[in-house]
Amino acid sequence: MDPARPSIPPGSRGARPIELAGSFEFGGHRLAYTEFGAGPQVVVLTHGIMFSRRMHAPLARALAADGYRVVTLDLLGHGDSDRPGESWHYSMPDFAAQTLALLDHLGIERAVVGGTSLGANVALEVAVVAPERVRGLVVEMPVLDNALVAGLLTFGPLLFAARFVPIAVRAVGALARLVPHGNQWVDVVTDTLDQRPEAMAALLHGVFFGRIAPPKSVRGGIATPALVIGHEGDPVHPFGDAGSLAEDLPDAEFVKATSPVELRLQPTRLTGQISAFVGRCYGR
Repeated sequence: MDPARPSIPPGSRGARPIELAGSFEFGGHRLAYTEFGAGPQVVVLTHGIMFSRRMHAPLARALAADGYRVVTLDLLGHGDSDRPGESWHYSMPDFAAQTLALLDHLGIERAVVGGTSLGANVALEVAVVAPERVRGLVVEMPVLDNALVAGLLTFGPLLFAARFVPIAVRAVGALARLVPHGNQWVDVVTDTLDQRPEAMAALLHGVFFGRIAPPKSVRGGIATPALVIGHEGDPVHPFGDAGSLAEDLPDAEFVKATSPVELRLQPTRLTGQISAFVGRCYGR
């Protein structure tokens, strides 16, 4: 038994799907994950930049209640995973390799792979490098060409602060750790604010000065079925990027969210569409 994965006491398997926290080593670093539910039909979810796997817990629980085994992963530099301070550790291809390593660790041959923002782009990378491992893609808020300027304006000051004013980053993290845990979205926010300046700077540098996503010429060759979710009013995740991605992918469905936070604050509609899409990927 994996010592990082707690055993389930007899008789505890009730109506609520089981949840198991675990970790594994890849590339000399520890990566953390949580499993929701059980069974052969697997969904893997990765998070946005500087967020943690906690952001996908409500969706994971909903999909697990529908009979899927869902695994949420903290990519390197995020959440409970290790956070090295060198920028060369952080790139979309490396994040894709970590996602595939998770499948290998859990003995999963194929899965529906999805994510939000950074995680959406990671899912695309996985489909490029290992299409035989991917049954479907759930791509929420992808970050493509139209987002570059807004992304630099948003994250450039954070990179500057992490490099040149690290005491401010440490102070914010210390305050975040004082906030009591227990509320899903308060916990997500405090996870995001609890950064280490060296690792934060390395992460932002590695991601924004590397390959953000597969180029358009490559995206057109992704034959994996995909559900693309986009919304208006968010320059970091432009509606045009989601729309053009849905046009690029040969087998894509496009869903327009009512706002950037619909899946978080009013999840019923989008969760239902995601579950239905996953069901189609598995022939339900």
